[in-house]
Amino acid sequence: ATSERVLSDATTIAVVGLSRNPAKSAHSVPAAMQSAGFRVIPVHPSADVLLGERVYRTLADIPEPVDIVDVFRPSDEAAGVARQAAEIGAKALWLQQDIVSAEARDIAVEAGMDYVEDQCIAVVRALAGITR
Repeated sequence: ATSERVLSDATTIAVVGLSRNPAKSAHSVPAAMQSAGFRVIPVHPSADVLLGERVYRTLADIPEPVDIVDVFRPSDEAAGVARQAAEIGAKALWLQQDIVSAEARDIAVEAGMDYVEDQCIAVVRALAGITR
């Protein structure tokens, strides 16, 4: 599936590695997605509220369906996130710009998830003009 189609089919995005630091893309990108009308659910090991939303420790803790799991973690952590995304039945796994993982791709494809890597979700959204 193209990255544009993955995004156009989605409303809820769980962001693994959403940063507390507004200067980092791991904060500004999810904030931009939220501003465009997407439901952003932060996953972070210690924060309680980010972008005005309750933070969950793990994907498994999220009590609602997730369309896209957006990953802002190093490439070597992507496969582990892919397994967790498969376990919760996420529709797609999206690795942000500069994040690439053949293992994560294999896990996602085997689980029937759409897979995007090395692309910024906010750039794809802006170029395609997708809003909610």
